[in-house]
Amino acid sequence: MKLNRIAAVAFAALMAAGPALAELVVPSLSYRTGPYAPNGIPYADGFADYFTLLNERDGGIGGVKVRVLECETGYNTEKGVECYESTKGEGALVYHPLSTGITYQLIPKTLVDHIPVHSMGYGRTSAADGRIFKWVFNFPGTYWDAASIIVKHIKDQEGGDLNGKKLALLYHNSAYGKEPIRTLQELAKKHGYELTLLPVDHPGQEQKSQWLQIRRERPDYVIMWGWGVMNQVAIQEAANIRFPMDHFIGVWWSGSENDVLPAGDGADGYKAIAFHPPGTDAPLFADIKKYVLDAGKAAGDGSHFGEVLYNRGMYAAITVAEAIRTAQQMNNVKEITPTMMRDGLENLVIDAKRWEEIGWPGNPEIHVTCANHGGPGLGAIQQWDAKTKTWSLITPFMEADREVVDALIAEDAAAFAKENNITPRECK
Repeated sequence: MKLNRIAAVAFAALMAAGPALAELVVPSLSYRTGPYAPNGIPYADGFADYFTLLNERDGGIGGVKVRVLECETGYNTEKGVECYESTKGEGALVYHPLSTGITYQLIPKTLVDHIPVHSMGYGRTSAADGRIFKWVFNFPGTYWDAASIIVKHIKDQEGGDLNGKKLALLYHNSAYGKEPIRTLQELAKKHGYELTLLPVDHPGQEQKSQWLQIRRERPDYVIMWGWGVMNQVAIQEAANIRFPMDHFIGVWWSGSENDVLPAGDGADGYKAIAFHPPGTDAPLFADIKKYVLDAGKAAGDGSHFGEVLYNRGMYAAITVAEAIRTAQQMNNVKEITPTMMRDGLENLVIDAKRWEEIGWPGNPEIHVTCANHGGPGLGAIQQWDAKTKTWSLITPFMEADREVVDALIAEDAAAFAKENNITPRECK
């Protein structure tokens, strides 16, 4: 009888407490340690701080709070997969691996686990073909888009003619760094430029031989596909040999403050492609400061607020939040499943009006469809001013060479489908 009374009291207490609070679980595969931490920290801070803003200012998304489930990968593929396996059972809605290597390992798992992966502006470029990669998204643009737009900018700088010009690709010797090679080779055939490939081994601190080769061969432009310390070293080496910085252009993962600041005045004029504007002028940043930083709720120490990679983490969080909101509206529910999240991603629309409502106008519109998981594929060129220590967009957002890029995507996606016995979906 005594045990029954105890059980009854416990049951009554449970009932009084009410049902378990619902939550939206969003994993963050971060790296705050290791050689790539200087890049991983601001991104993870921005990602977490945006969800904190939504929780504090709006009460979550659709009335449901968001829980960011952070797991440290150290930018290590094996640890990244371990993070995925240890968190997927917690109600994870979507994964942002922040690593091409981890993304490649998770793509086959999406076919079994049915949890979407959003490799935002990285990963396997052919995942832009939603007919074949049902669970993978890489909007707002792919590496092949970025390579094409960089070449387009160089062509503009050269008066529309690249015939006989020499371009060099300095790249991280990994799956990430190798992504643009095929695109740059195809564009070389089209435009008549000569391409030199210069791999840099992890983590990228030793580049003397590559820059001796650049000094000897004198390419007209150097394109960089770097990450972490590799970027800092490359920009310093370029400054050391007095390579013209306005002829040195990085991918969007080679264009942050911590890439250029160590070189001081030597980095002045360095360029990088971007898929969102830099700076903190938009109203959204005032809200982040009020509800998150000033309230003592920031994920980090607040020192990275407004940096390029902090903003990119925010951008990633915005896409997740808007896809959740879309999924809630599509299904008329507040708590969504990973399958609903996938549908929210595939039907995501962030138009100019919505960017205005979010508080970050100036971003290109995003329209994701069944067939197109890669988004608009737009990019602008930003340039570093060493005196003011600021990035500024110096071009409008431009479209990639769709003729070249789309053909490569179709070829690679078809090969993946054949290897994995996937029948492409019919998309209306």
